[in-house]
Amino acid sequence: MSTENEGNEGTAVPAAPSLPPVPAAAPAGTTASTEGAGTAQTAYSNGTTHTTEPAAAAVDEPGHSPQPEPATAPLPGPVPAAPPTAAQPQGAAWPPPPPALPSYGSGSHGGGDSGGGPVWGAPAQVAEPPRKRSGGLVAAVLVAALVAGGVGGGIGYWAAERNDDTPDSTTISAAAAPKDFKREPGTVAAVAAKALPSVVTIEAKASGGGTGDSSESEGGTGTGFVYDKEGHILTNNHVVASAADGGTLSATFSNGKKYDAEVVGRAQGYDVAVLKLKNAPSGLNPLALGNSEQVAVGDSTIAIGAPFGLSNTVTTGIISAKNRPVASGDGSSGKNSYMSALQTDASINPGNSGGPLLDSSGAVIGINSAIQSAGSGLGQTQAGSIGLGFAIPINQAKNVAEQLIKTGKPVYPVIGATVDMSGKDSGAKIATQGTGGTPAVSPGGPAAKAGLKADDVITKFNGKPVDSGPTLISEIWNHKPGDKVTLTYERDGKEHTAEVVLGKRTGDS
Repeated sequence: MSTENEGNEGTAVPAAPSLPPVPAAAPAGTTASTEGAGTAQTAYSNGTTHTTEPAAAAVDEPGHSPQPEPATAPLPGPVPAAPPTAAQPQGAAWPPPPPALPSYGSGSHGGGDSGGGPVWGAPAQVAEPPRKRSGGLVAAVLVAALVAGGVGGGIGYWAAERNDDTPDSTTISAAAAPKDFKREPGTVAAVAAKALPSVVTIEAKASGGGTGDSSESEGGTGTGFVYDKEGHILTNNHVVASAADGGTLSATFSNGKKYDAEVVGRAQGYDVAVLKLKNAPSGLNPLALGNSEQVAVGDSTIAIGAPFGLSNTVTTGIISAKNRPVASGDGSSGKNSYMSALQTDASINPGNSGGPLLDSSGAVIGINSAIQSAGSGLGQTQAGSIGLGFAIPINQAKNVAEQLIKTGKPVYPVIGATVDMSGKDSGAKIATQGTGGTPAVSPGGPAAKAGLKADDVITKFNGKPVDSGPTLISEIWNHKPGDKVTLTYERDGKEHTAEVVLGKRTGDS
């Protein structure tokens, strides 16, 4: 947005207050000089410069003396000549007092022995400048001082000399800042200050195997946070996957202290992993966990992580959507993770993965996991944030973490049917055939018991619309094995409803 000349056109600096008529030969010391008066320049955002000439003073042309003007009103009586005075000192009050009376100007107006010229400083001739105009002049000068700060010192000196009561010293001491400046609870700074000591930067390195292949340098940087006082760290599976089998892991706190870590368990489908610090320090402060079910669109969010390796980075935004079905993957294994995600516009980049998404109170409401990048699909890519980040709801992540800490393996709720993930139909279609030629609907499984068959199209899950296979899976994985859910499906153009008790599958297959 250009601001060139905006609001400046037609704005003139008010003229100086009018002066009394000047005799043919002005007394010494009364000449107003403008030598050295400079111009003010305003630099605008587009790089252009606007030059403002200083207000023109009443300066006589060289070699020309103004003629005295006749009096506009008769004087009430003779005016005594003013006694000679010294030249007006520099910096005195405005307007200056009259100079010494010229010899030809003495006597009464309209008569006398010396030619009858007007008397300098006669009351009828000098009118006090209107206050409005004088105020306008000062205001215009102050604006110029703000735009071209070089003249600000001159304005301050003039103002100090103007006040007769000003003490000899005009030095003003600035008030000292409070020694212990504290941020109010609930501010981003306060939340970040409390949370940062419990957030770690994770470095994962794969084992080289001594073959000299590219796997020696495989690894990356991500984020995690303290889950409990025993030293468990919650993060994403894809952050630690490269080091899960024989590699090395480390976690560095915001104070720079670094600890080795090991994988306790990981769930590829949920994209959740739990680490354990080796020789965990005492006094760990786990981050408080919030309730992702109570999050509302528009709630404030704070993301902490190590985008592109920049540890302890804090960004802010809002919850821009809930229950967003997201399928994310690392782009190499061909395996995807599914989540009914919290969407946020807080800046999230590669390296933020596994870090906490906090609410305004500092409670964790999600684990940052994936981003939408321009020109690429969903997932963790090297493109930057475009304001579409996705986090695993903490309610789901907590259930997974507890299972991993207890058994080291994830448990998934299932309906016992193979779903077509191509997304060609409006809904989640049960495939015609399962993997490796197995039946699409497992015999004796939850879907079979509820009467579902191959090629049925599931359109709703507990009343929520289902538009694809990933949407159905993300909804199922928000529940636990044994939960009873209602499925609405279509068969041969007719709509049906079935109640299904979710089964379970242990481990990643």
